[in-house]
Amino acid sequence: MTILKVALGARSYDVRIEEGVLERAREHLAPFVRRNRLIVVTDANVWAAQGSRLSVGLGPIEAAPIMLAPGEGSKSWPILEELIDRLLALGVERGDHIVAFGGGVVGDLAGFAAAILNRGCGFVQIPTTLLAQVDSSVGGKTGINVAAGKNLVGAFHQPSLVLIDPSCLRSLDPRHIRAGYAEIAKYALIEDAGFFAWLEANLHAILAGEPEARRHAIVASVAGKARIVAADEREATGRRALLNLGHTFGHALEAETGFSDRLLHGEAIAAGMALAFDLSIERGLCTPEDANRVRTHLAAAGLPSSLGEAGIVASGRSLVRHMATDKKKEGGRLPFILAHGIGQAFVDENVELADVESFLDRQA
Repeated sequence: MTILKVALGARSYDVRIEEGVLERAREHLAPFVRRNRLIVVTDANVWAAQGSRLSVGLGPIEAAPIMLAPGEGSKSWPILEELIDRLLALGVERGDHIVAFGGGVVGDLAGFAAAILNRGCGFVQIPTTLLAQVDSSVGGKTGINVAAGKNLVGAFHQPSLVLIDPSCLRSLDPRHIRAGYAEIAKYALIEDAGFFAWLEANLHAILAGEPEARRHAIVASVAGKARIVAADEREATGRRALLNLGHTFGHALEAETGFSDRLLHGEAIAAGMALAFDLSIERGLCTPEDANRVRTHLAAAGLPSSLGEAGIVASGRSLVRHMATDKKKEGGRLPFILAHGIGQAFVDENVELADVESFLDRQA
């Protein structure tokens, strides 16, 4: 088992990574059990594929599942209200822990419910998608989408434990594996050129499910995120903002497609990262060679690396309109994560949205 620590003082927690750990869930989750029961927030697809494994792994501990509808549409006010009502009806108290068992949508929604229920109760993340395992389950960002944009209502609320079983990924379809891979590539592009070179050499092994390659990719990504979160939990210094590489563009693309399965989150982030490198070229920050390496790698992973490949035909004005409500906006300005090269991302606070609009129109 690989154990990584998210070092946040009294709120520090482990990320435990091991193939088959789901079958031994009891030994890891026992400290969080009250009244011999764990309430598990999940979705119907995850429970059908993995629920029996968790139930067996918990042994005599009762797993009480609350089922959500799969998909980004569940990250909404009505579903949050329904979830809160069901948790209260089950008698959840402040000292209880909720288990988020699923992908990023389940983790974001269950984590936000835990943050506000009884003014805060505990929760544990058991991520079952590649995207959630390498990114969204770690770091304590929780929330829902609203009409104005993605994740605009939420809270920082750290889990008490993250339990990652890479074998859960065997039930995922290839499209969701590829979408999750975009977040792995992101960590390399932010600050680890050596990791990016390793990804170029091992891409097909990771996507094909070769256990050691996939485990190394997960561990390296989680370790990178844990370092950044420990240094800047709430984006106070700008270091955690680096994790938004590709996200300002990507969230606008998701909004344009109505946060639907037309464009998965990871697919939007892949296109967004390619756009960030292209904008970096235009601003004289990055060499075309590095940007081409990024685009070639994303294409090899089966991910979109342009607006056209992402199925976006909107104008620059339409996409920038989505960006105008981005939660990272401060003092009327929106910071962009750009790059001097692979592994050299930085925060640029001097990008004018008018310039971005023109740039996006040239990409169509």
